[in-house]
Amino acid sequence: MDNRWRPSVTVAAVIERDGRFLMIEEETSEGVRINNPAGHLDPGETPAEGCAREALEETAWHFRPTQLLGVYISRFQRSTTGEDITYLRFAFTGELGDPVPGRALDHGILRTLWMTPDELRATAERHRSPLVLRCLEDYLAGIRLPLEAVYCDPSIRGPGQEAHARLGDGEGK
Repeated sequence: MDNRWRPSVTVAAVIERDGRFLMIEEETSEGVRINNPAGHLDPGETPAEGCAREALEETAWHFRPTQLLGVYISRFQRSTTGEDITYLRFAFTGELGDPVPGRALDHGILRTLWMTPDELRATAERHRSPLVLRCLEDYLAGIRLPLEAVYCDPSIRGPGQEAHARLGDGEGK
């Protein structure tokens, strides 16, 4: 039996407009929770690409990551099953594009919300993870790293797809 520790890699978008943050309300096994637009990194994509994809799927807004906010790790135990999960989160901030009219939100996403920092702090018990508030506070503190802080070797694209690695977004170089 392989007992190697395998954290779940996730990506999250911290999106601010006019002092409010684009959040999602989602149905989880722990009940309805508030989260950043976030999700699991898919095979063959860079963390920045995964973040843009997840933001679109969960909010129906285009988003282009321009800076790494941070890399976070947390541990969670499901109250319903006792499952012990460690998450490794890459959080990005960037440019909000246009909404996609009529686009359905991802399965389990109930709605999007624009929340102030004070509203987010006041609802911490409803957050999907303690990382929601930590990412907000780091954003407000001005923490920003260049996209180049995350190196993605072209091999992540899989055999024969290395040539498709996007250059110029700080990843795949």
